[in-house]
Parts: sequence; C-alpha cells; structure tokens
Amino acid sequence: MGNASSMLTQYDIEEVQEHCNKLFSQQEIVSLYQRFCQLDRNAKGFISADEFLSVPEFAMNPLSQRLLKMVDGLNFKDFVAFLSAFSAKASVQHKIEFIFKVYDADCNGKVSFNDIIEVLRDLSGPFISDEQREQVLCQLLQEAGYTRNSQLTLDDFIKVLGNSGIKMDVEVPVD
Repeated sequence: MGNASSMLTQYDIEEVQEHCNKLFSQQEIVSLYQRFCQLDRNAKGFISADEFLSVPEFAMNPLSQRLLKMVDGLNFKDFVAFLSAFSAKASVQHKIEFIFKVYDADCNGKVSFNDIIEVLRDLSGPFISDEQREQVLCQLLQEAGYTRNSQLTLDDFIKVLGNSGIKMDVEVPVD
C-alpha cells in the first residue's frame, strides 16, 4: 500500500476503512487510492506539499498555506483520514476538530484572537480592513461569552459551533 504502483488488497481497504472510522465505502477508498497515486507523481508512498498544490481547487483555496502544514508528507491512510472530515457521514464534532486544527496553526491546543484574525485575513483578503475584522470578531466573541483575550480550546469550539449545522461535504467520484 505504501507504493503507488502497488494495488490495494481487500485487507488494505478494510484497514483504511477502520483508520477513517468507516466514513468511506470500499469503492470510495479505491477511487481515493487512484487519486492518491495520481498525486504521488514519484511513487514515494506519500504526497508532498508541492503535489497537493497541483490540485487547482486546493491551490486556489485561501487557506491552502494553513492546510499544507496539515497535509505535507501524508501516506495513503493519513490522506484518507484527512479527507474524512469532508465526508457526509462525518460527525459535526469530527468536522469541528478539523476546523480547530486549521485555526490552531502553532498546534498548542488553543486558538487566540490573533489566530482567528489570521484566518479571517486569509479568507477575506483586502476586501475587509483589519479594523473591520477585529470589530466583527470582538462582537462575535462577546456574543459567545468570550473576550479578545480568551484562548479557545477544542471544547470551546465544540460549544460554539456544535449546533451550527456545519456543512463540509465533498463527494468522492466513484468509477
């Protein structure tokens, strides 16, 4: 399974399914493996940041630089686990955990006001001033019971976003 030229066995497929909590069907895993092999140009068994950037939708994503830190060097099992947050079958908590990782760029388990501002800056670009972003974020934090100085944990994210009906579903094309 580590080599792109190898084929997935039934055992490999089941192992990957277990690794991603059965959020993908066997057919979807086979399709994801084919895509993984296309991205793994040198058949190294993992995908580099540069290879991820060859996907136009990924390269154009305003959060691509943050996501690259999460995806650089993923093997196939971890590639599928990364994508599992986008499965329609993934729980809201699984999706929120993924979002938290995007915001927690320094991986310290806490998201600060500045961490959120950086993501908002990435998402809005020059269309909103820093002052406007800060005003909106201060208002949002205040409504949720937090302040500018709050350090949000994963539990805080779950509390705030848990009932938001987050949608991050991507269909895996199956041949």
